Amino acid sequence: MPVRIGKDAENGSISVEGEMNIYFANELKEGIMKAVEGKDSVCLDLSRVTEMDSSGLQVLLLAWREADRNGVPFRLTGASAQVDDVLRLFDLKRLFCEGMETA
Repeated sequence: MPVRIGKDAENGSISVEGEMNIYFANELKEGIMKAVEGKDSVCLDLSRVTEMDSSGLQVLLLAWREADRNGVPFRLTGASAQVDDVLRLFDLKRLFCEGMETA
């Protein structure tokens, strides 16, 4: 499934659905960076991500770094089992998931 990036008008979160992998890394990077541009805070919902590899993680870290550089709070509001596995593998769960429930 190709990657889709959407904005939730109700709660202002940004959702990613599909594959966060090397095949969609450029599309993912452009979409997420455009979606977070000019926001006061970033809530990223990854509960519908079906696959994640190190390329997807790199995009996630880039978005976090840019938000941090601009003084914008950044957090995940959901993480699929695939995202959770990658975050655990690289010991990054605490960075993104403080107080968050995973799917």
